[in-house]
Amino acid sequence: MQDLSYLIKPLLRLCYDAGELICAHYHAPGDSGLQAKADESPLTHADLDSHIHLREQLAALTPGWPLLSEESSPAEKAQRHGWQRFWLVDPLDGTKEFVDGTGEFTINIALIDDHRPVLGVLYVPLQKTAYVGIPGQLAARYTHAEGETWQQHTLAIRRLDDNVPLTVLASRRHRSPRLHTVLDWLEARRGPLERDNSGSALKFCHLAEGRGDFYPRFSPCSEWDVAAGQAVVEAAGGSVLGMDGKPLRYNCRKTLLSPHFYAIGDAGHPLWRDLLASTPEFEGAAPAS
Repeated sequence: MQDLSYLIKPLLRLCYDAGELICAHYHAPGDSGLQAKADESPLTHADLDSHIHLREQLAALTPGWPLLSEESSPAEKAQRHGWQRFWLVDPLDGTKEFVDGTGEFTINIALIDDHRPVLGVLYVPLQKTAYVGIPGQLAARYTHAEGETWQQHTLAIRRLDDNVPLTVLASRRHRSPRLHTVLDWLEARRGPLERDNSGSALKFCHLAEGRGDFYPRFSPCSEWDVAAGQAVVEAAGGSVLGMDGKPLRYNCRKTLLSPHFYAIGDAGHPLWRDLLASTPEFEGAAPAS
């Protein structure tokens, strides 16, 4: 396995700089330049500034490695199927949260190699904190101090404890009958659940640092929303699995939409094996009362 740790320091630097560009817009009311893209999702000046900065800096850091960003052009996206190793980027994940002023937005950077995320960075601009994962090598949280200094703390998922309520990490915005069905299934086996609601990729961060146990996703999202989080969670000891029980893979399909998934902390616990075995029963679940 190639040692990718040499990329961490420059990635922290370029995330910090992109984060400062985003925050400059965030702290300037009326400066968002909000518009709607073709799919009705929002686009702001902050998205574009971060995209341009990351595109330029990643090209300088790793010449010859392509980049696929949420804000890439249709022509650029159409070239992706011939790529084995490339950067997969969401320059501002949580644009709706950015516009609403919740502060729950991130920069997502993943390195994809042979359809797998082999490195991931989730950067939280307002906290000046990066969650970095290289599966099999390193899982750490880096918080910016003075100058070029970053304070490093090891990330690790938490093990399920029968005496501690299971914590579900959920989106502030997305609810679905299928989600309610899964939560009812868990509650029947584990008792009352705790909920930790947050926006963007912060749910992956919370899972990787042991603040939650389970993040189910059934609402639409794209591969750039998920890949970096998968690398961080896997590096911290967890898993991000499709409904077939296998780790998610990238750049394998015509669509850039991500399949439904379960992000799991203590992935070896038999509870999750039983959940995956029961998952086919949840198809077409009726709305919860």
